[in-house]
Amino acid sequence: MPIFRQRVFVTLSVTLAATVLGLLAGYAGGHYTLEQMLASRLSLDLEWVSREADRSLAEAHLTLAAMNASPYAPCSQEEQVYFRALLFESHFLKDLGRINANRIDCTVGLGHLNEPRVLPAPEMTLQDGTSIHKNLPLYASDDDTVVTLHQGSSYVVFRGTGLLQPTFGPEHFTESVTDAITHRLGVLRGSALTADAAILTSDGQGRQGNLLWETRCSTRGQSCVTASASIPDAVREERSILAAFMALGAFCFGVPGLAMGMLCRRRPGMGRQLQRAIRSESLHMVYLPVVDLQTRRIVGAEALVRWSNEDGLFMQPEVFVRVAEEKGFVTEITRLILKLSLRDFAATLRSVPGFRLNINVTASDLADSGFLPALAHALEEVQLPTQCLGIEISETGTAHQQIAMDAILQLRRRGHRVYIDDFGTGYSSLNYLRELAIDAIKIDRSITKAIGTDSVSVAMLPEILRMASDLDLQVVVEGIETTEQAQYFIRTGRHFLAQGWLFGRPLPLEEFRRLLAEDQKLDAANAQPNNQNSANPQ
Repeated sequence: MPIFRQRVFVTLSVTLAATVLGLLAGYAGGHYTLEQMLASRLSLDLEWVSREADRSLAEAHLTLAAMNASPYAPCSQEEQVYFRALLFESHFLKDLGRINANRIDCTVGLGHLNEPRVLPAPEMTLQDGTSIHKNLPLYASDDDTVVTLHQGSSYVVFRGTGLLQPTFGPEHFTESVTDAITHRLGVLRGSALTADAAILTSDGQGRQGNLLWETRCSTRGQSCVTASASIPDAVREERSILAAFMALGAFCFGVPGLAMGMLCRRRPGMGRQLQRAIRSESLHMVYLPVVDLQTRRIVGAEALVRWSNEDGLFMQPEVFVRVAEEKGFVTEITRLILKLSLRDFAATLRSVPGFRLNINVTASDLADSGFLPALAHALEEVQLPTQCLGIEISETGTAHQQIAMDAILQLRRRGHRVYIDDFGTGYSSLNYLRELAIDAIKIDRSITKAIGTDSVSVAMLPEILRMASDLDLQVVVEGIETTEQAQYFIRTGRHFLAQGWLFGRPLPLEEFRRLLAEDQKLDAANAQPNNQNSANPQ
């Protein structure tokens, strides 16, 4: 017995030691794998963010040059029309303004200021003399840092720093510039990062303590963007991966190297992952209710696409749609959305009178000669009329006017209702909307959110509603989250459709069907007393 016990003890001891060594090896291998995945993710996302940051600065400088070369009298009506056209063509700018004697005289959003605002001293100055201001009183926001560039007698305001915010996980982005006067390093947009100046001002990548970083500088020499992430934070977010490595090491200590070699690979690019997801129909749909603002009854749905990449990470639609546009296959996403949403809603569209399903299309779809035939074929497959399917085109998607006009004309001839989406972000003119000959506009959520504040955006709202009334356009209000916002539109006495979390969030198909069924039951219950009164007049 003692010998037996001794053997058992030795066996258990060796097994325990091997298990502990396996756990340690698994921990080390898992930690290394997570670092490589994080570095790969930083590099992939930085490629897109730095390109967008460079584009935004280039656009700002081109716009400033065009403003300073204006052939019109400062702040005249003609110059306001000229500035509005510049703003409409831009992608990253939210407002333009004219400065006289260091005072703001007029802006596209507010027009002439009754009391010109003094322009404070700049926070930084670029090599070309462009001065940078942050959070001017006219544009200050609690949610975001608003950056303004001033050159000559003109200034431009960026939409926000959203493109420099982390898309997911522990990532942070910092856009750095060097002040031409003081030569100090400053943060233009994004998160402040405590790091050596060499890290923030030159191309490279590496690790500083527990921080992984990578920097890419503009080819124009204007700024550098640094992506950074805390390794401990990344490990905490991916505990399941670390636990799996430790379990693998404990269970099979003899092959941890092989396992780590198979798992520690750089993930493929977002474009390739997205194309595989489209081919396998791995994108999934959610549906945002569209309601009659007066009755709050559901009258339609907007189809929205969602995607989680091969690492299981949720990707923002504006991010992966932009990648698909740049890679030239965004029309494949639109056709898949069309196929999936019509399949989901075929029965509802046949059984609920007046119900309409809306899908979003891009400028690339409008320019694609195969888009309209594909649209007709998809409706024919489910035997639905064109009137049940609305087409939403973003305001920026109509920048190529002739292409947009031709496509919209054909869509309306076929019976589709055409909407301009995110209206108010590009300041479309009255004549431009008249030429497009659309059916409806959808007021952008950023304008709805500004209701109750003194923001530039909300000052535009009465003019937008007047414009829609003049053109007899239906108005759909996006982003209604509070009763105060809903009441603002109800008090106008006009008929509006609305979307927003006050009425319902984007829902999977089954949840949307339940919500619609409850809505129809309520309609039936309200209609019954009226029918009885009609049958039994007093």
